[in-house]
Amino acid sequence: MMLKVGLVLLLCWSFTCSEPQAIKQRSASETLDLGYVPSGVYETVAYYEPGAIGILFHMVHGFLHVVQPNPFPRELITKIAQENFRATEPDIKKALQYEMGFMVCAVLGALFVLLMPLAGLCFCVCRCCDNCGGEMHQRQRKNADCKRTFLASGLFATSLVVTAGVVCAYSANQNLTNQLKGVRRLVNSNMRDLQTFVNQTPLQIDYLTSQYFTVKNKVISDLGNIGPLLGGKIQEQLGKKALPALDATLRMTSAIRETKQALENVSVSIDVLKEGSSRLQVNLSRARSGLEDTLSDPACSVRETAPVCGSIRDSLHQLNIDADFSKLPDVSAQLAKVDDVLETDLSSIVQKGYSSFNKTPALVEEQTRNVVKGVESHLDSIGTKITGMTKKFPMQAILANFTMFINHVHSSIEDFYPQMDQTDFYRWVCCISLCCVVVLILAFNFLGLLCGICGHDKHASPTTRGCISNTGGNLIMAGVGFTFIFSWVLMAVVASSFVVGGNVEKLVCEPFGTKELFKVVDTPYLVNAAWRNFIPGFLYNNPDVDLTAENLYSNCKENRGLYSALHLENMFNITALVDSSMYAKDISVNFEDVKVDLTSEVLLEDEGKQNLISFTQTGIGDIKFQLYLAELNKTVTAVDLLKFANELDALTDQLPRSTLESGLRQHARNLRHIHNQQVVPLKQDLSTLRQSIHFLEKTSTDLSNKVTNVLGAIEEAQYLISNNATYIINQEVEKYMRSLIGYFESYTEWVMTSLTLEVGGCKPLSNVVDTAEIVACSLVVDSMNAFWFGLGWAALFLIPNVVFSVRLAKFYRRMDTEDVYDDAIDNWN
Repeated sequence: MMLKVGLVLLLCWSFTCSEPQAIKQRSASETLDLGYVPSGVYETVAYYEPGAIGILFHMVHGFLHVVQPNPFPRELITKIAQENFRATEPDIKKALQYEMGFMVCAVLGALFVLLMPLAGLCFCVCRCCDNCGGEMHQRQRKNADCKRTFLASGLFATSLVVTAGVVCAYSANQNLTNQLKGVRRLVNSNMRDLQTFVNQTPLQIDYLTSQYFTVKNKVISDLGNIGPLLGGKIQEQLGKKALPALDATLRMTSAIRETKQALENVSVSIDVLKEGSSRLQVNLSRARSGLEDTLSDPACSVRETAPVCGSIRDSLHQLNIDADFSKLPDVSAQLAKVDDVLETDLSSIVQKGYSSFNKTPALVEEQTRNVVKGVESHLDSIGTKITGMTKKFPMQAILANFTMFINHVHSSIEDFYPQMDQTDFYRWVCCISLCCVVVLILAFNFLGLLCGICGHDKHASPTTRGCISNTGGNLIMAGVGFTFIFSWVLMAVVASSFVVGGNVEKLVCEPFGTKELFKVVDTPYLVNAAWRNFIPGFLYNNPDVDLTAENLYSNCKENRGLYSALHLENMFNITALVDSSMYAKDISVNFEDVKVDLTSEVLLEDEGKQNLISFTQTGIGDIKFQLYLAELNKTVTAVDLLKFANELDALTDQLPRSTLESGLRQHARNLRHIHNQQVVPLKQDLSTLRQSIHFLEKTSTDLSNKVTNVLGAIEEAQYLISNNATYIINQEVEKYMRSLIGYFESYTEWVMTSLTLEVGGCKPLSNVVDTAEIVACSLVVDSMNAFWFGLGWAALFLIPNVVFSVRLAKFYRRMDTEDVYDDAIDNWN
């Protein structure tokens, strides 16, 4: 019943989680934050640490390895099992060979059981006939003290060894009882984990199902932003052609304005330079005439001043202008044409182009409304299907049945506890009784040694020994008697426990630890001759599935999901149950209807195009730039007036103070004034004119080709938008559609990963197996093996103990007769 309920539960899990696989397409969509699957906390720690008694367990394991060093007979067991446990003679020989160590030890134990009581009977009869030490007569020897000491030491030593053995047996017995008290807690912990497993798994499945709506909301969010997402991408691709064209047109608009400014600067600068150069020419003429008048002073005829005056007179021809700005042609015609071009606001027209192009996302959003509604409707249908598939199975009823089964098992185990406690009590009493027998023998030995040693008088003869010494000898012989009476019982218990416990350890517990036991269970065609693997054959009726007990245990040990651990894809192949391409196809069909018409986008109106053409016809290319540059490369005056004035001052310094000297200094100051007031402003106007001419020359260079290139780029971009945008639109629609499908793919992959690693983590199942191994092997088998090991140890050493006891008792007991010698009589007297 449990298996059937479990299988139906797994069926429900698998089919419920198969629905999110609807779309199985690869994409590079945005990563979804689907959160973490809620996981249950399992409290069972299936690990046993024996503590100090583990040393004894290791000793027992070492002894069993010595007795049975052969490897686990997997092939032999498999062969016998496959032949329905009908062993052939070779198989029997192999089994006997494997069990040889146990058989030898068992035979020795049987001999002990048979011979020990027989030997005791013979020993008793022999002593009754005054033989075998029964005669109450002791011969006097010189080494009697040494012999007595040796025998006492031997008895004490063997008694200590027997004591150690019985202590080990008692510890193992008590350890089993103590550990069994903790079994209830361990079992209860496993049951709680199973209940947690049952309770948590539906929540995990519900979480997986509910996260579909996270995906749905994300897709709806992207559909709501289809304008920025899809339209923005289309605009970005078209913008690679459109934006550079518009930017070039906008730069041409700026060039037109700058051209007008440059022409205005040229026109103004020419007028200013013409007027300023005329005034400068007049002032320079006056300055030259004034210097000539001053140099006509009679003082210049004096021999000392004549050379200075001559030098000044020779340089007066330099006071003249250099550039002739009256030759520069007028640019008013070009300026008038540019003004006509600027009457059309080309910048506004270009901004209209930008605005029109920026409406691409809005156009896409407007023209895809029906597609968005279709996809949203499809998402609702997917959610309805998932919900419908989930409700098809009576999840709550199945879980209720499974919970009832767990509770029933737990209740049965609880009902078994009193019987287990009672059985363990009887076992404990029996084991304690066996230990008490040994303790009784040891008590006789130690009390006998104590009385014998304390009551011994070395001066007393064998017939005159004291009561205490005699009591010690009698106690020792009582121990011998009890040894013969009970030792064979001890050995019978030891031998039977050894054969059973040793074989269980070597054939079950040890192979479980090395997983050899799983290999036996997983042997092909072992359980059923027609099944290669019995677990999938039983669960799925497909024995070829690679599902073994070892794999199942290992996967559950790692707390992997049952879907992965049980290979449930062979029962419910999610890809086969739900065609993942179906949903992708439906979404694709919706997007096949996407028709984005961008013909309404106009980058540059005809008026703007004509305006650019008109700019090329303004005639700025006809300006005689070389004539301008020829005059502009000249200086305003033929000589630097500041330099001339400084040289005039230097020559004047050579003259004595006089009217001539003061007049020349006045003329130098006048030249500096002319330079500052007229030459410097003319230089500034000249620089402005030079910059404007250079700009006009640069602008006019190949202006027609530049405008043609701008118009060509506009036409190319416009043609792309109006006629050839379909390819780009389809490409971006495909990417956008793939991103939506990618959300479903991410969800599907997340579901599969969660099913494999998180949902229904089957750690409690492996914990149940581990708990059974701990209880059976680590608690029961190891403790029982340690018990027979300690008890057998004690039983074996009772043999030398008997020998020492019989020989030593004569040295403590009071004899009836003794050997009498003259020298001895003298000594006693």
